[in-house]
Amino acid sequence: MKVLVVDDEKLARERLMRMVGTMTDYEVAGEAANGQEAVSQAMELEPDIVLLDIRMPGMDGMEAGRRIAELPSPPAVVYCTAFGEHAIEAFDVRAAGYLLKPVRRESLVETLGNIGRVNRVQIRSMDGESPETEHARTHISAKTRRGIELVPLTEVLYFKADHKYVTVRHEAGEVLIDDTLRDLEDEFGDRVVRIHRNALVLIDRIDGLERDPRGHYQVRLRGTEAERLDVSRRHVSGLRRLVQTL
Repeated sequence: MKVLVVDDEKLARERLMRMVGTMTDYEVAGEAANGQEAVSQAMELEPDIVLLDIRMPGMDGMEAGRRIAELPSPPAVVYCTAFGEHAIEAFDVRAAGYLLKPVRRESLVETLGNIGRVNRVQIRSMDGESPETEHARTHISAKTRRGIELVPLTEVLYFKADHKYVTVRHEAGEVLIDDTLRDLEDEFGDRVVRIHRNALVLIDRIDGLERDPRGHYQVRLRGTEAERLDVSRRHVSGLRRLVQTL
C-alpha cells in the first residue's frame, strides 16, 4: 500500500518515512511539507494512506484533510500530532486513525494494519464478494469527565442504543457517543452485526449463541464472562448462520 507522509518538520517526516519503509506491504509514495503540497501530492500520487500532521504553516492538516476527503477516490487519512485536543475534530472529519507524536512504531503498525484490513474488504467488494465500505475509524472518540477518550475499535465489544445516545461497551468500561447505530453499521460494515434493533456487536467478539431459561436467544461475548446480549427473533437465523462460520 502506498503511503504519503506529510509534516512541516523535516526530521519528523524522515522518521515516519523510515518506519513505513521497514514495514511489509507498505511503501512511501511521497512526502509533503505543508497542507497545499499534501493535497497536490494526494491528487498526483493517489496514495492509499496519508499520514498527516495537523499544525503546519499556511493550510493546516485539518483543512488539507477535508480537501483530500473530497477527492474522487480519497485515501485513508491518519492524523499525526503532538496536540491531543484535536482528536474530536479529527474524527469529525472521518479520520481513519489518530496518532500522537512522537509516533511509536507499534502504534503505527497497528493503525496501518487496521486500515489494510478495511481496504481488503473494499477490494473484495469490487469483485462482488461483499458490500463496499468507506475507510473506517480505528478509534471511537467520546467526551467524558476526563476529557477526550479514544477507544480502539479492537477493544470494543458492542454498541447499544438508549434514547438519543449510543453506549460503547469496551474492555475497560463504557462511554457515550452521539453516532447512530445506522451510521456505525454503515461505517464498520463487515466488522459488526446487528443482533437487535438497539444493538450492534463486533463480529470478532462473538463467542457463541445460546438460549436462556425462557428460551430466548442470547449472544455470548469474548472479553466478558457474565454479560449476555438478547437477540431479537428477526435476527436469530442470520446470526446462527454467522456463528457457524466463525
